[in-house]
Amino acid sequence: MSFQDQVVIVTGASRGIGRAIAAAFAAKGAKVACVATTLANATATAETIGGSARAYACDVSDSASVEVLFEAILADLGTPSVLVNNAGITRDGLIIRMKEEDWDRVLAVNLKGAYNCTRAAAKPMMKARYGRIINITSIIGQTGAAGQANYAASKAGLIGLTKSIAKELGSRNVTCNAVAPGFITTDMTAELSDDFRAHVEKSAPAGRLGTPEDIAGAVVFLAEASSSYITGQTLTVDGGLSL
Repeated sequence: MSFQDQVVIVTGASRGIGRAIAAAFAAKGAKVACVATTLANATATAETIGGSARAYACDVSDSASVEVLFEAILADLGTPSVLVNNAGITRDGLIIRMKEEDWDRVLAVNLKGAYNCTRAAAKPMMKARYGRIINITSIIGQTGAAGQANYAASKAGLIGLTKSIAKELGSRNVTCNAVAPGFITTDMTAELSDDFRAHVEKSAPAGRLGTPEDIAGAVVFLAEASSSYITGQTLTVDGGLSL
């Protein structure tokens, strides 16, 4: 399916999964707003994927900055058809040692950031009576993980947010779904030990770690007009690891 001239917003677009998602939409003709914390990182993605991609800098955890961001995107590109809430960070640690600021920052970026962007996108999408909102959660949000209480809580929260937004916006032809990646070869998983990688490859029926492109394909599927009867769902993309 072509996304020719549709406006697609991707947060956390500077690398890994976010960059792959932005590239996938650009390849299908979309006008992609590549959002990252710094303009330099956003620009690097926009220049790499080409097409009509534009770069924007924003701390998605800051509601005022998100309002400015969406005003700029609306003026530059037009009404968004697709929002991908991908921005996310980790600050791991056992709960008895986890600093309060590490808990707060992870929840602010991963969960509040999605809330801020969804709220900003909802009004123009509802007015247009069309929209696709896709939240990038994680299998960690479904299973939990020792040393990642903050990350797991933020990603589990995204699943609840997805279901609620689907119920609120469905009557306006705006769907909201989530994609839950398993272990994907990105900078965030680069520090996994060789033993753990071997364990994942042995345990997953697919026999390998995933790629950012695997996640991008799932996101594009959920963004297609033909997926209009899918909403409030979480699509797990983990090579069967969680079976």
